[in-house]
Amino acid sequence: MMRTLVIFVFSGLLFTGFAQAEQPPNLIFIMADDLGYGDLGCFGQEKIKTPALDQMAAEGMKLTDFYAGSTVCAPSRAVLMTGQHTGRTWVRGNSREPGVQDLRDEDVTVAEVFKQAGYVTAMCGKWGLGEVGSEGEPSKQGFDYFYGYLNQHHAHNYYPTFLIENGQRVPLRNIPENEGEFGEGWAKGKFDYTHDLIVEKSMEWLEENHEKPFFLYLPYTIPHANNEANRALGDGQEVPNYGIYANEGWPNPDKGQAAMITRMDRDIGNLITRLKNWGVAERTLVIFTSDNGHHKEGGNDPEFFDANGPLRGMKRDLTEGGIRVPTIAWWPGKIAAGSESDHVAYHGDLMATVCELAGQPLPKQETQSISFLPALLGKETQKEHEYLYWEFYERGGKQAVRFGDWKAIRQPMFTGEVELYNLKEDIGEENNLAAEKPDLIKKAETMMKEAHVPHENWKVRGAPAKKPAPKKASA
Repeated sequence: MMRTLVIFVFSGLLFTGFAQAEQPPNLIFIMADDLGYGDLGCFGQEKIKTPALDQMAAEGMKLTDFYAGSTVCAPSRAVLMTGQHTGRTWVRGNSREPGVQDLRDEDVTVAEVFKQAGYVTAMCGKWGLGEVGSEGEPSKQGFDYFYGYLNQHHAHNYYPTFLIENGQRVPLRNIPENEGEFGEGWAKGKFDYTHDLIVEKSMEWLEENHEKPFFLYLPYTIPHANNEANRALGDGQEVPNYGIYANEGWPNPDKGQAAMITRMDRDIGNLITRLKNWGVAERTLVIFTSDNGHHKEGGNDPEFFDANGPLRGMKRDLTEGGIRVPTIAWWPGKIAAGSESDHVAYHGDLMATVCELAGQPLPKQETQSISFLPALLGKETQKEHEYLYWEFYERGGKQAVRFGDWKAIRQPMFTGEVELYNLKEDIGEENNLAAEKPDLIKKAETMMKEAHVPHENWKVRGAPAKKPAPKKASA
């Protein structure tokens, strides 16, 4: 069948599509919480089953060199929303201080860019960048609809007493009459598991809005641990049941970890199926990623699952295991099935990608964002970053830059010795080449100095952490 190529011009920018796409493309951006680089089957996982995401990769593209904005929740989400790396963005860490972790009115988000282009916008899941009434509340940052957690510490509990819907508390059925009721009620599905509610609300919103140009942001809480609230349901990896892992001879936290990821996988599969059934798959880009590397806070054993695959380190590290995240892009008819890209990109690049998708100029605020749409479409016109930069203030602080195949890490922040790794030859960061490459060390130090702008809210705290050990050799 002959298809006519049509060129659409929006706000002075160029978007290329086919005649069947009579409106600009939609975007669904899905972000798991604390999912490791090796936690999906398509990225090497052997114990945890992720058939839907594996199929999504088979029908789309794996991005093998894609990075989180930070190594913990809040700053990673701020980078994603603003296109600014952690040396420049307003929110650079997790904090319990009022207002410190909130976006401001002057911070332009990707949702606001979509709104300017006439899209309907929604977010269901974990926000972490502003409470009700603050400048960072989702309704003030470009979202028409919100359901989920505003406070990231509230989000550590999968059975809370309420969630937030458009600024209002929605009570949940999670207050047992007595302590013993938790176990029995949980088994019978009596309580409200918030991941399921978030999925349900997002599907209801899509049902109502899929015929319009839309942006849906799905920052799921799975598989983050409940590492603060009362673990009345057994362990820190809270899930209604262990599903296909119930009879495995594993500790309960490991069963819970696997069941959470497989539950999320099921829901993403249902989402993809609906897009196909509605006939909007070919004008909808779906991106799946994680906010940072894997964790062990709920008692699960990441070594048992090999959660970081070939990488070293985990959440709160700036080695690859803390910031390189499993990423998949799916767009039937636009992204080649079974493709793979090693283009070096990160969460902050969503801003420029959204601007290109929606035909909008980059916001006036300074960004370090480069659209990765050409890489998704297999174009040779893809621009590259001079470098990517991270800084992290906990545990004595640390900094990192990736430039080309090279990765430099300084710990403690500002004062420590700089380590240097060739990621093309040493993805596990086992061989520090700093002594052999003084010219590259000087270059990395210059980049770190250039990237960091001091911020009154963010100061180095805590004793320096031990550097993550190299991975154990496989048996």
